[in-house]
Amino acid sequence: MLRALVFDFDGTILDTETAEFRRWQELYRRHELTLELELWQQGIGTWGGFDPWSALPDWALADRERLAEELAAAVIDDVGKLDLRPGIGELLVEARDAGYLLALATSSDRAWVRRWLARHDLLSFFSAIATRDDVARVKPNPELYSLAARLLDVRPEEALAIEDSLNGATAAVAAGMSVVVVPNEITAGQPFPPDWPLLKGFDGGLSALKAAAGF
Repeated sequence: MLRALVFDFDGTILDTETAEFRRWQELYRRHELTLELELWQQGIGTWGGFDPWSALPDWALADRERLAEELAAAVIDDVGKLDLRPGIGELLVEARDAGYLLALATSSDRAWVRRWLARHDLLSFFSAIATRDDVARVKPNPELYSLAARLLDVRPEEALAIEDSLNGATAAVAAGMSVVVVPNEITAGQPFPPDWPLLKGFDGGLSALKAAAGF
């Protein structure tokens, strides 16, 4: 029986991932480099999967602190202009009204997630929020999803994870949850296993998610 939905945040609820990737691409171009999407994808949904600073020349790295501050400010400005992914707001309302428990499991820190949830008036939807501040290992390790299930007091098999990335979906499956992958522009080309259900978006609402996951 399905009792809970556990959402990833970055790239799933709000497409911060595309905004950040575009800014890093711009920084690489300024240094006459190309940032390959396949490399960037290694770090999506986790920490330490790919270090984008590693390819920059030494003379740029000597000014890393200033570049990092400028980059962070630009990303925050871009994310602040974003709307939620289409259909996600309606899905949250539908799931809440249907009586499902809702949680977040994210490799981002709590301050980052709460900032944007508050901006979009979404904090009240979630009974639990599991972040990188709460665990020793982030995705693709299952610890975040296991914690979310404990906080909701549900068994993993009673929860459905909604993810956009390979690292995130791998964590959910390892925790014993069903998963539906709803990729964004940046994660759509990742090598998801063929038996993982994928949806192009959230327009089908709760019924489409449940049908895809076999509930």
